[in-house]
Amino acid sequence: MQDVPVHAWSGGRTHWNRFAMGLPKSHALDALATGVTDHERGDALVRVPAQILVVSSTGRGSYARTTPDRFGSPRLRRPRGKVHHGYATGDLVAAVVPGGKWVGGWVGRIAVRASGQHRITTLTSRFDVSHRNLRLLQRADGYTYGFADEIRLSGRHRPA
Repeated sequence: MQDVPVHAWSGGRTHWNRFAMGLPKSHALDALATGVTDHERGDALVRVPAQILVVSSTGRGSYARTTPDRFGSPRLRRPRGKVHHGYATGDLVAAVVPGGKWVGGWVGRIAVRASGQHRITTLTSRFDVSHRNLRLLQRADGYTYGFADEIRLSGRHRPA
């Protein structure tokens, strides 16, 4: 393995680079504006991303086998296994509900139950659906992924 140089800069240098290139404040643009940049020589960002990947930690469930009450005594027992009817909590699924209030197609994350009536959480709602009406899209890995639009570059900030 080659020795890769590691450098450290203050937040002031990042702020100066961002101001000199006319970039608004955002985490993604701050990551692009770190380090030594020679603005007099013409160093600048060539391209700014339109979308950024947003990753959120969702966990992988609880190891505890009981749920305690407010005094710490066991209130109920949790099942030993975390997979029920082939699905685990956090899996991304597509649900086709044939009838009832939630009729139609839905995509979301599920919370599994031993009974087979799993809870699906979509962007706008939360409801129960049978495991027979589900199709797996992505296994849970402890994270939720999505894309978000990067803030638009306005003419508010001007290069120094």
